[in-house]
Amino acid sequence: MFEEGQYFAPVNTDADGTVVVELGENHPGFADPEYRDRRNAIAALALDWKPGLPMPTVSYSDTEHEIWRLVSAELSVKHQALAAHEYLEGAERLKLPADHIPQLHEVSEALEPLTGFSYLPAAGLVPLREFYGVLSDGRFHATQYIRHHSVPLYTPEPDVIHEVIGHANALASPRFAALYRAAGEAARRVHSEDALEFVSRVFWFTLEFGVMSEKDGLKAYGAGILSSYGEIDEFRGMEIMPLDLVTMGTIDYDITKYQDHLFDAGSMEQLEDVVGEFWTTCDDESIERLKADAR
Repeated sequence: MFEEGQYFAPVNTDADGTVVVELGENHPGFADPEYRDRRNAIAALALDWKPGLPMPTVSYSDTEHEIWRLVSAELSVKHQALAAHEYLEGAERLKLPADHIPQLHEVSEALEPLTGFSYLPAAGLVPLREFYGVLSDGRFHATQYIRHHSVPLYTPEPDVIHEVIGHANALASPRFAALYRAAGEAARRVHSEDALEFVSRVFWFTLEFGVMSEKDGLKAYGAGILSSYGEIDEFRGMEIMPLDLVTMGTIDYDITKYQDHLFDAGSMEQLEDVVGEFWTTCDDESIERLKADAR
């Protein structure tokens, strides 16, 4: 089961201190030694970073910048037609560069005056409680590598395009930023792993794969949809269900394919009233009562 902050490619450190990102055989970069070395080096930068130090800077290649330019341009067109209004307002406020991959410190410097959020470098796996918990402090763990050049419009795992184009544009909206913080507060408030799992599933079906009805049709606001060149074209054809905490918190999902069950928030106000209120007030006991309703 995938949760935000948990990646297909675990990061290990060998006995000699070498950092190795374990790519699966079906990963586009599996047989590319140059790409694998690149992933290892970028992961090592994150592992070497300590709070209080300057954010690690990645010297991206021309090829990597070109991937960003291509995907950024393609997604921008799709966003105008298919992204939720509040997300587009965040994107307009943030004004991410379209011609190069921004460093995480650059994104942070642009975000902080808007909503107080900033980024933390992640090599790969971040424990759920840590990943969600720091959201309450206005921090977001993010990887810095970019997808393999052979398939620029696809990635089997969250990369810097997902972390920045998907999430940072939302984090530039005060209303979405408040929801991220509320999710973090909920993660810190609950004690059991089952309750944390429930909180994270609600996050998955909202801030990762959420959709909402607007006057001109169904729009996406979840970062997983809005950073996916393919999924953004398909989400309107999936089974769209009304916003329901019990179902979102207990339904299974498969990240190896497009999400076929999505939840329509109805409006930004309803998302805040239902999901925001849940994250603001939930505890182990209230979540257990919700789960009991599903049995």
